Amino acid sequence: MSLQGAAADLPPEFARLHGSRVLIAGSGISGRALIEPLRELGADVTVTDGNQASLDELAAASGVAVVAPDRAAAEIGAFALVVTSPGWRPDAPVLSAAAGAGVPIWGDVEFTWRLDRAQVYGPARRWLVVTGTNGKTTTTSMLESILRAAGIATVACGNIGLPIVDALRADSPRNEVLAVELSSFQLHWAPSVRPTAGVILNIAEDHLDWHGGMKGYIDAKAQVLTGDVAVLGLDDPVTAGLSRVSSAGRTTGFRLGVPAPGELGVDGDRLVDRAFADDETLALVDEITPPGPAGRMDALAAAALARSIGVGATAVREGLRSYQVGPHRAALVAEADGVTYIDDSKATNPHAARSSLLAHPRVVWVAGGLLKGASVDELVTEVADRLVGAVLLGRDAMQIAQALARHAPQVPVVRVDAGDDAGVSPAPSPESPDAVMARAVRAAASMARPGDTVLLAPAAASLDMFTDYGHRGRSFAQAVAEVAGRSR
Repeated sequence: MSLQGAAADLPPEFARLHGSRVLIAGSGISGRALIEPLRELGADVTVTDGNQASLDELAAASGVAVVAPDRAAAEIGAFALVVTSPGWRPDAPVLSAAAGAGVPIWGDVEFTWRLDRAQVYGPARRWLVVTGTNGKTTTTSMLESILRAAGIATVACGNIGLPIVDALRADSPRNEVLAVELSSFQLHWAPSVRPTAGVILNIAEDHLDWHGGMKGYIDAKAQVLTGDVAVLGLDDPVTAGLSRVSSAGRTTGFRLGVPAPGELGVDGDRLVDRAFADDETLALVDEITPPGPAGRMDALAAAALARSIGVGATAVREGLRSYQVGPHRAALVAEADGVTYIDDSKATNPHAARSSLLAHPRVVWVAGGLLKGASVDELVTEVADRLVGAVLLGRDAMQIAQALARHAPQVPVVRVDAGDDAGVSPAPSPESPDAVMARAVRAAASMARPGDTVLLAPAAASLDMFTDYGHRGRSFAQAVAEVAGRSR
Protein backbone atom coordinates (compact mmCIF):
# COMPACT_ATOMS: atom_id res chain seq x y z
CA MET A 1 0.00 0.00 0.00
CA SER A 2 1.34 3.45 -0.87
CA LEU A 3 1.04 6.63 1.15
CA GLN A 4 -2.42 8.19 1.32
CA GLY A 5 -2.39 11.71 -0.13
CA ALA A 6 0.42 14.10 -0.99
CA ALA A 7 3.44 14.80 1.19
CA ALA A 8 2.10 18.31 1.82
CA ASP A 9 -0.93 16.77 3.55
CA LEU A 10 1.19 14.86 6.07
CA PRO A 11 1.46 15.90 9.73
CA PRO A 12 4.45 18.17 10.42
CA GLU A 13 6.41 15.40 12.13
CA PHE A 14 6.46 13.51 8.82
CA ALA A 15 6.36 16.41 6.37
CA ARG A 16 9.65 17.72 7.81
CA LEU A 17 11.36 14.47 6.84
CA HIS A 18 10.97 15.22 3.14
CA GLY A 19 14.46 15.94 1.85
CA SER A 20 16.01 15.37 5.30
CA ARG A 21 18.51 12.72 6.35
CA VAL A 22 17.17 9.96 8.59
CA LEU A 23 19.38 7.37 10.28
CA ILE A 24 18.15 3.82 10.85
CA ALA A 25 20.03 2.10 13.68
CA GLY A 26 20.07 -1.61 12.88
CA SER A 27 20.19 -3.56 9.62
CA GLY A 28 18.10 -6.53 10.76
CA ILE A 29 14.50 -7.34 9.89
CA SER A 30 12.92 -4.39 11.71
CA GLY A 31 15.50 -1.92 10.42
CA ARG A 32 15.17 -3.03 6.81
CA ALA A 33 11.38 -2.75 6.99
CA LEU A 34 11.74 0.99 7.68
CA ILE A 35 13.64 1.84 4.50
CA GLU A 36 10.78 1.98 2.00
CA PRO A 37 8.29 3.82 4.26
CA LEU A 38 10.92 6.46 4.96
CA ARG A 39 11.73 6.75 1.28
CA GLU A 40 8.03 7.17 0.54
CA LEU A 41 8.05 10.09 2.99
CA GLY A 42 10.86 11.62 0.92
CA ALA A 43 13.60 11.03 3.47
CA ASP A 44 17.25 10.51 2.57
CA VAL A 45 17.87 7.21 4.38
CA THR A 46 21.13 5.97 5.91
CA VAL A 47 21.55 2.71 7.85
CA THR A 48 24.14 1.98 10.53
CA ASP A 49 25.04 -1.32 12.17
CA GLY A 50 28.05 -2.87 13.87
CA ASN A 51 27.91 -5.77 11.40
CA GLN A 52 29.78 -4.47 8.36
CA ALA A 53 28.96 -7.55 6.28
CA SER A 54 25.26 -6.95 6.86
CA LEU A 55 25.64 -3.30 5.85
CA ASP A 56 27.50 -4.23 2.67
CA GLU A 57 24.84 -6.77 1.71
CA LEU A 58 22.05 -4.26 2.40
CA ALA A 59 23.72 -1.53 0.35
CA ALA A 60 24.13 -3.87 -2.60
CA ALA A 61 20.55 -5.14 -2.38
CA SER A 62 18.68 -1.87 -1.83
CA GLY A 63 21.06 0.92 -2.80
CA VAL A 64 20.63 2.52 0.61
CA ALA A 65 23.51 4.54 2.10
CA VAL A 66 25.29 2.79 4.97
CA VAL A 67 27.70 4.00 7.62
CA ALA A 68 29.65 2.47 10.50
CA PRO A 69 28.41 3.37 14.01
CA ASP A 70 31.46 5.44 14.98
CA ARG A 71 31.09 7.63 11.90
CA ALA A 72 27.32 7.88 12.41
CA ALA A 73 27.91 9.07 15.97
CA ALA A 74 30.45 11.64 14.79
CA GLU A 75 28.06 13.02 12.13
CA ILE A 76 24.86 12.71 14.16
CA GLY A 77 23.99 16.41 13.84
CA ALA A 78 23.39 15.93 10.11
CA PHE A 79 20.33 13.77 10.76
CA ALA A 80 16.80 15.01 11.42
CA LEU A 81 15.71 11.76 13.07
CA VAL A 82 17.10 8.46 14.30
CA VAL A 83 14.82 5.41 14.10
CA THR A 84 16.25 2.58 16.15
CA SER A 85 15.76 -1.14 16.08
CA PRO A 86 14.65 -2.50 19.47
CA GLY A 87 17.86 -4.25 20.43
CA TRP A 88 19.88 -1.02 20.56
CA ARG A 89 20.44 0.07 24.15
CA PRO A 90 19.99 3.72 25.15
CA ASP A 91 23.69 3.91 26.03
CA ALA A 92 24.82 2.80 22.55
CA PRO A 93 27.25 5.48 21.28
CA VAL A 94 25.07 6.41 18.29
CA LEU A 95 21.96 6.87 20.41
CA SER A 96 23.87 8.66 23.17
CA ALA A 97 25.25 11.05 20.57
CA ALA A 98 21.76 11.66 19.17
CA ALA A 99 20.35 12.36 22.62
CA GLY A 100 23.21 14.74 23.37
CA ALA A 101 22.70 16.59 20.09
CA GLY A 102 18.94 16.89 20.51
CA VAL A 103 18.19 14.62 17.54
CA PRO A 104 14.83 12.85 18.09
CA ILE A 105 15.04 9.08 18.61
CA TRP A 106 12.05 6.90 17.74
CA GLY A 107 11.88 3.15 17.98
CA ASP A 108 10.60 1.28 14.95
CA VAL A 109 7.31 0.67 16.82
CA GLU A 110 7.03 4.36 17.74
CA PHE A 111 7.56 5.31 14.09
CA THR A 112 4.92 2.82 12.98
CA TRP A 113 2.42 3.91 15.63
CA ARG A 114 2.76 7.53 14.52
CA LEU A 115 2.31 6.51 10.87
CA ASP A 116 -0.87 4.66 11.79
CA ARG A 117 -2.30 7.43 13.97
CA ALA A 118 -1.62 9.91 11.16
CA GLN A 119 -3.55 7.58 8.80
CA VAL A 120 -0.63 7.58 6.41
CA TYR A 121 -1.73 4.12 5.24
CA GLY A 122 -5.46 4.66 5.57
CA PRO A 123 -7.73 4.72 8.63
CA ALA A 124 -5.98 3.86 11.87
CA ARG A 125 -6.10 0.23 13.02
CA ARG A 126 -6.95 -1.19 16.40
CA TRP A 127 -3.85 -2.51 18.17
CA LEU A 128 -4.25 -5.40 20.60
CA VAL A 129 -0.87 -5.62 22.33
CA VAL A 130 0.65 -8.58 24.17
CA THR A 131 3.68 -8.33 26.44
CA GLY A 132 5.14 -10.19 29.41
CA THR A 133 8.21 -12.20 30.26
CA ASN A 134 6.83 -15.50 28.96
CA GLY A 135 4.01 -16.66 26.73
CA LYS A 136 3.93 -13.63 24.41
CA THR A 137 4.23 -15.51 21.13
CA THR A 138 1.73 -18.20 22.07
CA THR A 139 -0.80 -15.61 23.28
CA THR A 140 -0.36 -13.44 20.18
CA SER A 141 -0.79 -16.45 17.91
CA MET A 142 -3.90 -17.55 19.81
CA LEU A 143 -5.29 -14.01 19.49
CA GLU A 144 -4.70 -14.03 15.75
CA SER A 145 -6.53 -17.38 15.50
CA ILE A 146 -9.49 -16.05 17.51
CA LEU A 147 -9.78 -12.86 15.46
CA ARG A 148 -9.71 -14.81 12.21
CA ALA A 149 -12.38 -17.15 13.54
CA ALA A 150 -14.47 -14.02 14.13
CA GLY A 151 -14.02 -12.98 10.49
CA ILE A 152 -11.76 -10.03 11.32
CA ALA A 153 -8.92 -9.22 8.92
CA THR A 154 -5.85 -9.46 11.13
CA VAL A 155 -2.25 -10.54 11.33
CA ALA A 156 0.17 -11.31 14.16
CA CYS A 157 3.06 -8.86 14.01
CA GLY A 158 5.74 -7.11 16.02
CA ASN A 159 8.19 -9.16 18.05
CA ILE A 160 6.63 -12.34 16.66
CA GLY A 161 8.47 -11.77 13.39
CA LEU A 162 6.48 -9.60 10.95
CA PRO A 163 7.37 -5.90 11.36
CA ILE A 164 4.27 -3.88 12.25
CA VAL A 165 4.97 -1.42 9.45
CA ASP A 166 4.72 -4.28 6.95
CA ALA A 167 1.35 -5.23 8.47
CA LEU A 168 0.18 -1.64 7.93
CA ARG A 169 1.33 -1.53 4.34
CA ALA A 170 -0.35 -4.81 3.36
CA ASP A 171 -3.52 -4.36 1.37
CA SER A 172 -4.49 -7.90 0.33
CA PRO A 173 -6.42 -7.84 2.59
CA ARG A 174 -6.07 -4.70 4.64
CA ASN A 175 -5.57 -5.66 8.28
CA GLU A 176 -8.18 -3.92 10.42
CA VAL A 177 -7.00 -5.24 13.81
CA LEU A 178 -3.35 -5.97 14.64
CA ALA A 179 -2.35 -8.73 17.06
CA VAL A 180 0.88 -7.15 18.25
CA GLU A 181 3.57 -8.83 20.33
CA LEU A 182 5.92 -6.29 21.91
CA SER A 183 9.09 -6.89 23.88
CA SER A 184 10.32 -4.66 26.69
CA PHE A 185 12.92 -3.26 24.27
CA GLN A 186 10.26 -2.24 21.77
CA LEU A 187 8.09 -0.69 24.48
CA HIS A 188 11.00 1.29 25.89
CA TRP A 189 11.41 2.98 22.52
CA ALA A 190 7.64 3.48 21.94
CA PRO A 191 6.38 5.99 24.52
CA SER A 192 3.44 7.19 22.41
CA VAL A 193 1.75 3.80 21.94
CA ARG A 194 -1.78 3.68 23.39
CA PRO A 195 -3.29 0.33 22.38
CA THR A 196 -6.97 -0.39 22.07
CA ALA A 197 -6.25 -3.13 24.60
CA GLY A 198 -3.03 -4.41 26.09
CA VAL A 199 -2.13 -7.35 28.30
CA ILE A 200 0.82 -8.04 30.61
CA LEU A 201 0.98 -11.81 31.07
CA ASN A 202 3.60 -12.00 33.79
CA ILE A 203 6.84 -10.37 34.90
CA ALA A 204 10.01 -12.16 35.99
CA GLU A 205 13.69 -11.31 35.84
CA ASP A 206 14.76 -10.87 32.23
CA HIS A 207 16.84 -8.36 30.25
CA LEU A 208 17.91 -6.67 33.48
CA ASP A 209 21.29 -5.86 31.97
CA TRP A 210 19.58 -3.95 29.14
CA HIS A 211 17.11 -2.05 31.34
CA GLY A 212 19.51 -1.37 34.19
CA GLY A 213 17.43 -3.29 36.72
CA MET A 214 13.95 -4.55 37.44
CA LYS A 215 12.30 -1.13 37.67
CA GLY A 216 13.25 -0.18 34.12
CA TYR A 217 12.01 -3.54 32.87
CA ILE A 218 8.65 -3.20 34.65
CA ASP A 219 8.22 0.41 33.55
CA ALA A 220 8.67 -0.64 29.92
CA LYS A 221 6.08 -3.39 30.20
CA ALA A 222 3.60 -1.02 31.87
CA GLN A 223 3.48 1.04 28.68
CA VAL A 224 0.70 -1.28 27.42
CA LEU A 225 -1.56 -0.20 30.30
CA THR A 226 -2.25 3.20 28.75
CA GLY A 227 -5.03 2.48 26.25
CA ASP A 228 -8.74 1.77 26.43
CA VAL A 229 -8.49 -1.62 28.18
CA ALA A 230 -5.69 -3.10 30.29
CA VAL A 231 -5.52 -6.82 31.14
CA LEU A 232 -3.29 -8.27 33.86
CA GLY A 233 -2.21 -11.77 34.81
CA LEU A 234 -3.55 -11.86 38.37
CA ASP A 235 -1.69 -15.01 39.47
CA ASP A 236 1.61 -13.13 39.13
CA PRO A 237 1.96 -10.77 42.12
CA VAL A 238 4.18 -8.26 40.31
CA THR A 239 1.83 -8.06 37.36
CA ALA A 240 -1.31 -7.93 39.50
CA GLY A 241 0.21 -5.02 41.44
CA LEU A 242 0.38 -2.94 38.28
CA SER A 243 -3.36 -2.31 38.50
CA ARG A 244 -2.46 0.69 40.66
CA VAL A 245 -0.43 2.30 37.85
CA SER A 246 -2.78 1.46 34.98
CA SER A 247 -4.14 4.55 33.25
CA ALA A 248 -6.41 2.54 30.93
CA GLY A 249 -10.07 3.35 30.71
CA ARG A 250 -10.79 -0.09 32.13
CA THR A 251 -8.50 -2.59 33.90
CA THR A 252 -9.36 -6.26 34.24
CA GLY A 253 -7.47 -9.50 34.68
CA PHE A 254 -7.39 -13.27 34.37
CA ARG A 255 -6.47 -16.08 36.73
CA LEU A 256 -6.20 -19.88 36.73
CA GLY A 257 -8.71 -20.11 39.57
CA VAL A 258 -12.37 -19.22 39.72
CA PRO A 259 -12.70 -15.61 38.57
CA ALA A 260 -14.41 -12.92 40.58
CA PRO A 261 -16.89 -10.62 38.86
CA GLY A 262 -14.94 -8.45 36.44
CA GLU A 263 -12.32 -11.17 35.71
CA LEU A 264 -11.69 -14.13 33.42
CA GLY A 265 -10.61 -17.50 34.78
CA VAL A 266 -11.14 -21.23 35.11
CA ASP A 267 -14.22 -22.68 36.77
CA GLY A 268 -14.07 -26.48 36.84
CA ASP A 269 -13.49 -27.62 33.27
CA ARG A 270 -14.42 -24.26 31.71
CA LEU A 271 -12.62 -21.07 30.73
CA VAL A 272 -15.15 -18.42 31.69
CA ASP A 273 -15.61 -14.70 31.14
CA ARG A 274 -17.01 -12.66 34.01
CA ALA A 275 -15.42 -9.43 32.80
CA PHE A 276 -17.14 -8.82 29.47
CA ALA A 277 -20.17 -10.98 30.31
CA ASP A 278 -21.92 -12.21 33.46
CA ASP A 279 -20.70 -15.80 33.20
CA GLU A 280 -19.99 -16.98 29.67
CA THR A 281 -18.14 -20.16 28.75
CA LEU A 282 -15.31 -19.45 26.32
CA ALA A 283 -13.79 -22.93 25.92
CA LEU A 284 -13.24 -26.19 27.73
CA VAL A 285 -9.94 -26.78 29.50
CA ASP A 286 -9.16 -29.95 27.55
CA GLU A 287 -9.57 -28.06 24.25
CA ILE A 288 -6.57 -25.81 24.93
CA THR A 289 -3.22 -26.45 23.25
CA PRO A 290 -0.62 -26.50 24.69
CA PRO A 291 -2.11 -28.31 27.67
CA GLY A 292 -1.27 -27.30 31.21
CA PRO A 293 -1.41 -24.09 33.25
CA ALA A 294 0.73 -21.98 30.92
CA GLY A 295 -1.46 -22.79 27.91
CA ARG A 296 -4.64 -21.98 29.84
CA MET A 297 -3.25 -18.62 31.00
CA ASP A 298 -2.23 -17.68 27.47
CA ALA A 299 -5.68 -18.65 26.20
CA LEU A 300 -7.39 -16.51 28.83
CA ALA A 301 -5.18 -13.54 27.96
CA ALA A 302 -5.89 -13.86 24.23
CA ALA A 303 -9.59 -14.28 24.92
CA ALA A 304 -9.64 -11.16 27.11
CA LEU A 305 -8.13 -9.00 24.35
CA ALA A 306 -10.57 -10.36 21.77
CA ARG A 307 -13.56 -9.94 24.09
CA SER A 308 -12.52 -6.34 24.77
CA ILE A 309 -13.40 -5.45 21.17
CA GLY A 310 -16.63 -7.43 21.13
CA VAL A 311 -15.58 -10.83 19.74
CA GLY A 312 -18.20 -13.45 20.60
CA ALA A 313 -17.63 -16.52 22.75
CA THR A 314 -18.22 -18.87 19.81
CA ALA A 315 -15.35 -17.33 17.84
CA VAL A 316 -13.10 -17.46 20.91
CA ARG A 317 -13.76 -21.18 21.30
CA GLU A 318 -13.32 -21.88 17.59
CA GLY A 319 -10.07 -19.89 17.47
CA LEU A 320 -8.60 -21.61 20.50
CA ARG A 321 -9.58 -25.08 19.28
CA SER A 322 -7.96 -24.49 15.89
CA TYR A 323 -4.74 -23.02 17.28
CA GLN A 324 -1.63 -25.15 16.88
CA VAL A 325 1.40 -24.60 19.10
CA GLY A 326 4.51 -23.28 17.35
CA PRO A 327 7.87 -25.05 17.07
CA HIS A 328 10.40 -25.16 19.93
CA ARG A 329 7.71 -24.70 22.57
CA ALA A 330 7.69 -27.91 24.61
CA ALA A 331 7.66 -29.90 21.36
CA LEU A 332 8.06 -33.68 21.47
CA VAL A 333 11.17 -34.56 19.45
CA ALA A 334 11.46 -38.32 19.92
CA GLU A 335 11.09 -41.27 22.24
CA ALA A 336 13.95 -43.77 22.34
CA ASP A 337 14.73 -46.57 24.83
CA GLY A 338 11.89 -45.34 27.02
CA VAL A 339 13.32 -41.81 27.22
CA THR A 340 11.33 -38.80 26.00
CA TYR A 341 13.16 -35.88 24.36
CA ILE A 342 11.47 -32.45 24.53
CA ASP A 343 12.53 -29.26 22.74
CA ASP A 344 11.54 -26.13 24.66
CA SER A 345 14.29 -23.91 23.25
CA LYS A 346 11.84 -20.98 23.50
CA ALA A 347 12.29 -21.14 27.31
CA THR A 348 14.86 -18.35 27.16
CA ASN A 349 14.69 -17.30 30.83
CA PRO A 350 14.28 -19.04 34.22
CA HIS A 351 10.57 -18.23 34.47
CA ALA A 352 9.83 -19.98 31.19
CA ALA A 353 12.05 -22.94 32.04
CA ARG A 354 10.19 -23.38 35.31
CA SER A 355 6.88 -24.16 33.58
CA SER A 356 8.60 -26.69 31.36
CA LEU A 357 10.54 -28.42 34.15
CA LEU A 358 7.49 -28.71 36.40
CA ALA A 359 5.60 -30.57 33.66
CA HIS A 360 7.82 -33.68 34.02
CA PRO A 361 8.53 -35.84 37.12
CA ARG A 362 12.09 -36.96 36.22
CA VAL A 363 14.22 -34.66 34.06
CA VAL A 364 17.70 -34.56 32.61
CA TRP A 365 17.95 -30.83 32.13
CA VAL A 366 19.82 -29.37 29.14
CA ALA A 367 20.37 -25.69 29.90
CA GLY A 368 22.61 -22.69 29.45
CA GLY A 369 23.30 -19.68 27.27
CA LEU A 370 22.95 -15.98 28.12
CA LEU A 371 21.15 -15.39 31.43
CA LYS A 372 20.95 -11.62 30.78
CA GLY A 373 21.38 -10.80 34.45
CA ALA A 374 18.72 -13.22 35.73
CA SER A 375 19.23 -15.50 38.73
CA VAL A 376 18.49 -19.24 38.56
CA ASP A 377 18.74 -19.98 42.30
CA GLU A 378 15.00 -19.84 42.93
CA LEU A 379 14.31 -22.02 39.89
CA VAL A 380 16.87 -24.66 40.90
CA THR A 381 15.49 -24.79 44.45
CA GLU A 382 11.95 -25.38 43.18
CA VAL A 383 12.79 -28.11 40.65
CA ALA A 384 15.67 -29.85 42.45
CA ASP A 385 13.61 -32.87 43.47
CA ARG A 386 12.79 -33.78 39.87
CA LEU A 387 16.27 -33.38 38.37
CA VAL A 388 18.13 -36.63 37.69
CA GLY A 389 20.94 -34.83 35.88
CA ALA A 390 21.92 -31.56 34.22
CA VAL A 391 23.97 -30.88 31.10
CA LEU A 392 25.10 -27.28 30.78
CA LEU A 393 26.47 -25.35 27.82
CA GLY A 394 26.90 -21.75 26.77
CA ARG A 395 28.48 -18.66 28.25
CA ASP A 396 26.65 -18.65 31.60
CA ALA A 397 26.79 -22.41 32.22
CA MET A 398 29.00 -21.86 35.28
CA GLN A 399 26.34 -19.70 36.96
CA ILE A 400 23.78 -22.48 36.58
CA ALA A 401 26.33 -25.05 37.78
CA GLN A 402 26.99 -22.97 40.89
CA ALA A 403 23.27 -22.68 41.62
CA LEU A 404 22.92 -26.45 41.27
CA ALA A 405 25.88 -26.96 43.65
CA ARG A 406 24.21 -24.70 46.23
CA HIS A 407 20.66 -25.95 46.01
CA ALA A 408 20.78 -29.41 44.39
CA PRO A 409 24.19 -30.89 45.22
CA GLN A 410 22.87 -34.42 44.67
CA VAL A 411 22.26 -33.76 40.95
CA PRO A 412 25.11 -34.89 38.64
CA VAL A 413 26.22 -32.06 36.38
CA VAL A 414 28.12 -32.16 33.08
CA ARG A 415 29.46 -28.97 31.48
CA VAL A 416 29.98 -29.09 27.74
CA ASP A 417 32.30 -26.37 26.49
CA ALA A 418 33.31 -25.75 22.90
CA GLY A 419 36.65 -27.39 22.15
CA ASP A 420 37.04 -29.19 25.46
CA ASP A 421 37.50 -32.70 24.11
CA ALA A 422 40.29 -34.45 25.98
CA GLY A 423 43.19 -35.98 24.09
CA VAL A 424 43.25 -33.46 21.25
CA SER A 425 45.80 -30.75 20.60
CA PRO A 426 46.75 -28.49 23.53
CA ALA A 427 44.73 -25.62 21.99
CA PRO A 428 41.74 -27.23 20.25
CA SER A 429 39.75 -25.21 17.75
CA PRO A 430 36.30 -24.13 18.93
CA GLU A 431 33.60 -26.49 17.80
CA SER A 432 30.51 -25.50 15.91
CA PRO A 433 27.39 -24.94 18.05
CA ASP A 434 25.82 -28.04 16.50
CA ALA A 435 28.80 -30.16 17.55
CA VAL A 436 28.59 -28.84 21.10
CA MET A 437 24.87 -29.58 21.22
CA ALA A 438 25.49 -33.10 19.88
CA ARG A 439 27.87 -33.79 22.74
CA ALA A 440 25.40 -32.31 25.21
CA VAL A 441 22.61 -34.57 24.00
CA ARG A 442 24.86 -37.63 24.13
CA ALA A 443 25.77 -36.76 27.72
CA ALA A 444 22.11 -36.26 28.63
CA ALA A 445 21.11 -39.57 27.02
CA SER A 446 23.76 -41.39 29.04
CA MET A 447 22.22 -40.01 32.26
CA ALA A 448 18.62 -40.83 31.36
CA ARG A 449 16.78 -44.03 32.24
CA PRO A 450 13.45 -45.36 30.94
CA GLY A 451 10.67 -43.04 32.05
CA ASP A 452 12.93 -39.97 32.18
CA THR A 453 12.64 -36.84 30.04
CA VAL A 454 15.64 -35.17 28.42
CA LEU A 455 14.45 -31.58 28.33
CA LEU A 456 16.00 -28.67 26.47
CA ALA A 457 14.71 -25.76 28.57
CA PRO A 458 17.76 -23.46 28.52
CA ALA A 459 16.55 -20.73 30.92
CA ALA A 460 18.80 -18.47 28.86
CA ALA A 461 19.03 -16.76 25.50
CA SER A 462 20.76 -18.46 22.59
CA LEU A 463 22.81 -15.74 20.92
CA ASP A 464 26.11 -16.62 22.57
CA MET A 465 26.27 -19.75 20.40
CA PHE A 466 23.31 -20.00 18.04
CA THR A 467 21.64 -17.78 15.46
CA ASP A 468 18.45 -17.78 17.54
CA TYR A 469 16.37 -20.10 19.73
CA GLY A 470 15.04 -21.82 16.61
CA HIS A 471 18.57 -22.74 15.53
CA ARG A 472 19.23 -24.07 19.03
CA GLY A 473 16.06 -26.17 18.94
CA ARG A 474 16.84 -27.58 15.51
CA SER A 475 20.35 -28.42 16.65
CA PHE A 476 18.92 -30.28 19.64
CA ALA A 477 16.45 -32.18 17.45
CA GLN A 478 19.20 -33.18 15.02
CA ALA A 479 21.37 -34.45 17.88
CA VAL A 480 18.43 -36.36 19.35
CA ALA A 481 17.77 -38.00 15.96
CA GLU A 482 21.35 -39.25 15.88
CA VAL A 483 21.11 -40.65 19.43
CA ALA A 484 17.74 -42.26 18.71
CA GLY A 485 19.05 -43.74 15.46
CA ARG A 486 21.99 -45.35 17.19
CA SER A 487 19.74 -46.77 19.93
CA ARG A 488 17.59 -48.45 17.33
